[in-house]
Amino acid sequence: MEQLIWLVPLLPFLGFVINGLGRKSLSKGLVGIIGSGVILASFIISVVIFFSLQGDTQKSHEVFLFDWISAGTLHIPLSFLVDPLSSIMLLIITGIGFLIHLYSTGYMHDDEGFGKFFSYLNLFVFFMLLLVLGSNYIVMFIGWEGVGLCSYLLIGFWYTNTAYASAAKKAFVMNRIGDLGFLLGVFLLFNFFGSVEFSKIFPQAANMLPGNNTLVLITILLFIGACGKSAQLPLFTWLPDAMAGPTPVSALIHAATMVTAGIYMIARSSVLFDLAPLTQHIIAIVGITTALVAAIIALTQTDIKKVLAYSTVSQLGYMFLGLGVGAYTGSFFHVLTHAFFKALLFLGAGSVIHAMHHEQDMRHMGGLRKKLPVTFLTMMIGTIAIAGLPPFSGFFSKDEILANAYQYSPILWGVGVLTAFLTSFYMFRMMFLTFSGKYRGTHHEESHVHESPKAMTIPLIILAILAAIGGAINIPHVFGGNEWLAHWLSPVVAQHELELSHSTEFILMAVSVVAAIIALFYAYTRYVKSARVPVADEAPRSALAKLSYHKFYLDEIYDFIITKPLDAFSRFFYRIIDTKFIDGIVNGLGWSTSEASKGVRLLQSGNVGFYIFMMVIGIIALLAYTFYYI
Repeated sequence: MEQLIWLVPLLPFLGFVINGLGRKSLSKGLVGIIGSGVILASFIISVVIFFSLQGDTQKSHEVFLFDWISAGTLHIPLSFLVDPLSSIMLLIITGIGFLIHLYSTGYMHDDEGFGKFFSYLNLFVFFMLLLVLGSNYIVMFIGWEGVGLCSYLLIGFWYTNTAYASAAKKAFVMNRIGDLGFLLGVFLLFNFFGSVEFSKIFPQAANMLPGNNTLVLITILLFIGACGKSAQLPLFTWLPDAMAGPTPVSALIHAATMVTAGIYMIARSSVLFDLAPLTQHIIAIVGITTALVAAIIALTQTDIKKVLAYSTVSQLGYMFLGLGVGAYTGSFFHVLTHAFFKALLFLGAGSVIHAMHHEQDMRHMGGLRKKLPVTFLTMMIGTIAIAGLPPFSGFFSKDEILANAYQYSPILWGVGVLTAFLTSFYMFRMMFLTFSGKYRGTHHEESHVHESPKAMTIPLIILAILAAIGGAINIPHVFGGNEWLAHWLSPVVAQHELELSHSTEFILMAVSVVAAIIALFYAYTRYVKSARVPVADEAPRSALAKLSYHKFYLDEIYDFIITKPLDAFSRFFYRIIDTKFIDGIVNGLGWSTSEASKGVRLLQSGNVGFYIFMMVIGIIALLAYTFYYI
């Protein structure tokens, strides 16, 4: 294992270097083989590492590479931690990553930046692997910042479009806000524990009493970092705008990997968060609020990728709800299942967009079921999974979170069920508007709609299978399962027993499933039977629908209370401080020197008698100074 683990991040980095340097000279076929091949090789190694851990009694190995930073009492090695949590993250990142790379060979084939795109994807995977493998918070932070950089490059990949470039900058800036919280939390960790390494911090923390004020502050700061990276209120508005990037980017970064980094970090630090009940309560409130707000916004969106973007924000809110109520395994379980069905849905949306010649507005679609049978069937599986209908994967992970939420607070559970209802409605709304009814474009456009190539449909089929059966890895005891994932993660993630009776669990499951089915039939009645289609450029009339359509005016609020005051402040500094004060001093010095030189140059008359006279005056002055002062 020690001999193999360093190859997992190294191979994607080599792919980045080769494709980056050879992006103009290598053929697209070779670029695709290199870019996808290095991720496949990393996946194979990750599988070998995962199975080697299965029969290992120790379950946790720290692989030291070299001393990186050593200053005073601060020692930071570059070392990797291979344990049950990181081993599963390796499988997600490299496995889903390979499918998305394979899909990209078809989706991006006609793009002139093909080589650059694959080099960016490989670099992103490298940093994501660094994030989950780091054995201390500093190595994690390097990966954390690296994926932020790559998201900027990939979101703004088509940077000639001003709106896309602005979306990339927005993502970069909002992530930096969260990253500052993360960094301050790491500083406090070092100050409090004298180390940034997990192996030294967590054993010390395990002996502490809950409610320590410093731990509460540290965990809140780490949570702020997670809010930025994992798109939680108030730092989530960057993620929907990030749909400006190519669809494979949306699937890789904003469904399966980067946005789950915050959940991974909190799960990794579960020992600390368990000792901060106040922070956990804040996480649960923020999570469920984000889930509900994003679900409401998704109800009225007409861009197929925007619907999925707000769905991602909502599902991330579910994960944070799980973290807040102590269901760390349930939250991580949802990370897994969400990676399957949301990557599937994004890639399916990409297949639709590819067939529609880059049309993303669902109002111009319809009747695509027969034209895109593979895309339709696979996306339907993903939709059923995210709606939480049994026996698909999302049912098991969502209901584990809801059951723990009910044990923590019935109110949180009630809001969670409402969010599940809304999720089912807007997802089936998306499916019916896209695939049912009649085609709403021109006859000429309809004649050119066709199924995507195999390079794009094969990843869809694989992800659909995973979305259907992925819940099997953590079937609860109430269904006769052994909760394999919970047992697997128990050495590294805090576990809390669910103290509900089986009858209560069944009732809770039944309520959420019935809510999802009611939403399904309501969407069917509205968009299939009644064939309603949102009118282009017409805002809804009801107050709540207007709030949803205009995304609760959050961007406008941020613009009013943050952007405009900062712009006014900067204009004041430019016009008064910079132009008049600083420039005034600099220009004044130049002006005074120029004016003084005009007078001084008159002394250079060329008259020798005048020069002798001035020399005599100087000698007299020196003698007088010597006489009186020396």
